[in-house]
Amino acid sequence: MNYLDYISIDSTIRFGRPCIKGTRISVSDVLGWMASGMSIQDILDDFPELSADQIRACLAFAADREQKVKYA
Repeated sequence: MNYLDYISIDSTIRFGRPCIKGTRISVSDVLGWMASGMSIQDILDDFPELSADQIRACLAFAADREQKVKYA
């Protein structure tokens, strides 16, 4: 999966935070929901405009960003 098909960064939307294309839902929103115990299906039930692929793209984006972080 190429998460760039689903995630965009636009300085005019949510102060430039990475968001799901065509929405104002940020990657960090999705990650926070999942960290609080929501499943992909729970998120889809609450936000039917999203797809499972978009949610997985948020996870892929976060995983890729984590690999690029340099730790002291």
